[in-house]
Amino acid sequence: MSPEQEYKLHLTRRQFFSRNAAGIGGMALASLMNPDLFAAGSSNPVTTTGGLPGLPHFAPKAKRVIYLHQSGAPSQIDLFDYKPGLRKLQGSELPETVRNGQRITGMTSGQGALPVASSMFEFQQHGKSGAWLSDLLPHHAKIVDDIAIIRTVHTEAINHDPAITFFQTGSQQPGRPSIGAWVSYGLGSENKNLPSFIVLVSQASGLNTDQPLFSRLWGSGFLPSNHQGVKFRSAGDPVLFLSDPPGLDRGTRRQMLDGLATLNHMREDVYGDPEIETRIASYEMAYRMQTSVPDLMDMSKEPDSVFEMYGPESRKPGTYASHCLLARRMAERNVRFIQLYKRGWDQHSDLPRDLRLQAASVDQPSAALVLDLKQRGLLDDTLVLWGGEFGRTVYCQGRLTDTDYGRDHHPRCFTMWAAGGGIKPGVTIGETDDFCYNVVSDPVHVHDIQATLLNQLGVDHKRLTYKFQGRYFRLTDVAGEVVTKLLA
Repeated sequence: MSPEQEYKLHLTRRQFFSRNAAGIGGMALASLMNPDLFAAGSSNPVTTTGGLPGLPHFAPKAKRVIYLHQSGAPSQIDLFDYKPGLRKLQGSELPETVRNGQRITGMTSGQGALPVASSMFEFQQHGKSGAWLSDLLPHHAKIVDDIAIIRTVHTEAINHDPAITFFQTGSQQPGRPSIGAWVSYGLGSENKNLPSFIVLVSQASGLNTDQPLFSRLWGSGFLPSNHQGVKFRSAGDPVLFLSDPPGLDRGTRRQMLDGLATLNHMREDVYGDPEIETRIASYEMAYRMQTSVPDLMDMSKEPDSVFEMYGPESRKPGTYASHCLLARRMAERNVRFIQLYKRGWDQHSDLPRDLRLQAASVDQPSAALVLDLKQRGLLDDTLVLWGGEFGRTVYCQGRLTDTDYGRDHHPRCFTMWAAGGGIKPGVTIGETDDFCYNVVSDPVHVHDIQATLLNQLGVDHKRLTYKFQGRYFRLTDVAGEVVTKLLA
């Protein structure tokens, strides 16, 4: 068999079209063959390479995103959405006219009653904006005039995994690209020595931490695999296999990579598979990260005042506080999308005790991140987003007592906040009903949050698409509107 015959035998339809991207109208497809797409960029922080031609679609307000995902669903009733009238209704049955037949989870559907549980925590107004905050968030009180509080976020998902998947990928079904992967695919990176999309998962705080966080939440789905999030670890090498094994020096490593790249290019010439170029680029990125990552992770030069700002846990690797500080350091290095996950918000029981502990672990670091970015001049072009996958119910799950209650999942309305990156500071968006059960005004859907985030990066969410299995996909599917009331 001749080489040409062997080539035709092994060339799949997908590989054929990949090799002929220009012939099927795809500068975007052709760009997938660019090895620089794996966080490709210039050492010049104002030069962006990688990404798609024609992007951004318009002048961006934000260059990067820090997404602080609070996994497990923080209770909006106990933190942000003040409902003093509920105290008069304590223990009464949730009116059917409020629930209106909306589905509830199997964890409470079998209860004989759905008694109203008012928050046992005190609320006060803060800042020039007069935003109401629970006494569980004393440090947030310092940033209320820097953030926009969104009380009317809502979703269709009622259980954790589909709800988190929906927020991270725009679909409740696994397999779609994550929001960070979409951003990396569309915009590329401004730092050639670090991935464009980095993920930090905080160590367990000891509270309801059995809820899993699957790596597909930061995966690339059907996008080229170089756009998936790179998870940094808290112990040992931040990235697996980053260090050279004993007996291997940098010169030898360089020779090995050069030889491997030659072999991979030969393979790519035969099969025309763009993933081979991605593999070459990933090896080169790993080589550069051997220098850039230790510098990023070395916080020995941070002054004591910075650690004091983020709180005592900021000196402990793997904690949420240390990850918030790392997020600021990544923002300084122009990492495009920084994703933090903090578990422990799933208070189905013992809420007064557990929520107090959980809020204390995130309150100071989250506020410190906003203040730190602001004082360094980074908040203007860094979009910070804070929130969970849904909210908590006004009715009690389990037995309601004078000192204890739990709350079930509630997708109909919950609270998030955003700051920086062209977001209007010191505003509260939306209103919920007296039971914090339904949206009364200014509803904000999950796809609206995603559309607004992309908008601040200079991306029209309807135009950032990828053709897969004969259909053009986008992060917001066929929905999503930019929340103009959030924009400065």
